[in-house]
Amino acid sequence: MNGEYILSIFIAAMLGGIIGFEREYRSKEAGFRTHFLVGLGSGLFMILSLHGFDDFVGIQGIQRDPSRIAAQVVSGMGFIGAGTIIFQKNVVKGLTTAAGLWVTSAIGMTAGAGMYALASVSTLLVILCLEGSNFIHHRIFHEKPED
Repeated sequence: MNGEYILSIFIAAMLGGIIGFEREYRSKEAGFRTHFLVGLGSGLFMILSLHGFDDFVGIQGIQRDPSRIAAQVVSGMGFIGAGTIIFQKNVVKGLTTAAGLWVTSAIGMTAGAGMYALASVSTLLVILCLEGSNFIHHRIFHEKPED
């Protein structure tokens, strides 16, 4: 086993978990475990996409496209995210949860590609967005923030 791959999925899972912890703290539907698993899975798929088929490089008639699996992860997360959105009594719920899962997947894929600084800064920006909007809605506008 390659230590770099293990580091990549560890970072992907931890960064996803940080986002999930914030969502769980706010009592949202998808919390720590969900975001942890999305980050981990996305990181793993990215590693597989980039390196899982190295044995086939150079074989005549076989072309390798490392973006194929990654592209399917993006589509799959869009599908899962769409399932979290509910329209009820003229109110949309779950949109932030869906977007959070989607961006957690992107962060996991970024960590899986070995771009740890970019994945970490992206996680920080997600937390700043979620906590910042909560602060603004609660403290300044005295209203409950949306999903």
